[in-house]
Amino acid sequence: MPDKFLYTLVRPALFSLDPETAHNLTLPMLRRAGALGLTGAFRQPLPDPRTVMGITFPNPVGLAAGLDKDGAYIDGLAALGFGSIEIGTVTPRGQAGNPKPRIFRLPRARGIINRMGFNNGGVDAFVANVQASRFYQERQGVLGLNIGKNADTPIERAAEDYLHCLRKVYPYASYVTVNISSPNTKNLRQLQGASELDDLLSQLKAEQTKLADHHGHYVPVALKIAPDVDADQIRDIAGALLRHKIDGVIATNTTLNRRDVEGMKHAQQAGGLSGAPVFEQSNIVIRALKKELRDDIPIIGVGGIMRGQDAKAKIAAGASLVQLYSGLIYAGPGLVRECADALRATDKKKK
Repeated sequence: MPDKFLYTLVRPALFSLDPETAHNLTLPMLRRAGALGLTGAFRQPLPDPRTVMGITFPNPVGLAAGLDKDGAYIDGLAALGFGSIEIGTVTPRGQAGNPKPRIFRLPRARGIINRMGFNNGGVDAFVANVQASRFYQERQGVLGLNIGKNADTPIERAAEDYLHCLRKVYPYASYVTVNISSPNTKNLRQLQGASELDDLLSQLKAEQTKLADHHGHYVPVALKIAPDVDADQIRDIAGALLRHKIDGVIATNTTLNRRDVEGMKHAQQAGGLSGAPVFEQSNIVIRALKKELRDDIPIIGVGGIMRGQDAKAKIAAGASLVQLYSGLIYAGPGLVRECADALRATDKKKK
C-alpha cells in the first residue's frame, strides 16, 4: 500500500527527532498536504457504518484524543480515513502543561510514555479552531470533543471546569468525552472514586439535559476511564454510568503500570504508558465493563492497537468501536485502513 510504503521511508527520520519535535513537525505537514490536495495516497476505508450512542459512524475506527489537543489539524487528520476524530483534551483556560521533555518512545515495546499535562490553548481557542475547520463547516463526519480540568483547579472544584467546557463545546460536538483518567494532572483520577464520580456525573447529566433543551438537539456524553482499576472499581464505575444514563464509556487511557517495560530505556519516566504494553490491560477492563453494562451502554475500545487483529480483539472483548493513537506512531496512517478492513471482514462474517 502506498501509505504504508511512504511511512516506512519517513519513520526513521521522524524517530531520529525528539518525540515532541516530531509531533509538532508532522501535524502541520499533514495540514499543508491536505490543503494542497496531496493526501490522495491515503487509501480510504470502505463504508462500514455502525450506529453507537445514537450516532452513525462511517466506519468503526476512530482517532483517540491527545494527538490534536487544540483542534488545529482536524482537516488534515480527516484525510486519513477515520470513522471519527476526537480532539482535546481541552481545559477552560490555556495552560502550558508539564515541563519538557515530556514524551518518550520505547521502541522495543512499541510503547510511548507521556506526561504532557493537558497542554492546550483553552476552550475558546479550541472552539474557534473547530468552527474554522471544513470538517465541521461541511459536517463531513463524527467529531468528538474531549474535555478536562485545569491543573490549578482544586479537585473539589473540578466539576466547575467540566461544566464550563461542556457548555462551550456542546453546540459543535457530535459527542463529548469527559476525561477523568489522565495520570498527568495531579489528583485527577480521584474523580473515578465512587462518591466523586457519582457527584460529577450527576452534575454533568443535569447540564446535558439543560443544553439539549436550549440547543434543540441531544449530544451524547462519554466517560474516559483508566486501565489501572480493579474489579470493585469497575463495578462502581459501571453502576454510576448506568445510574446516570451516561451515553458511552471509552476504555482506556494510559497506564502507570511498568510491568511489561521493566529495564527498558525511559521505562521509569513519570507519565502514562500507551501503545502495545497497555493492550491486554485495556482489554481486561473492556471485558469487565461489558459484563456489567451488557448492551445498555456502548464501549469504545482504545489501548495498544498496532494491527488489524488488535482491533478485532477489542471488538471481541466487548467494544462497539475502536480508537487509535500510539499505533499510528509505530505503524503509520495505513493502520486506519488495516483496522477498518479487519473489522469490516469480521462484521460481514457475522452477517
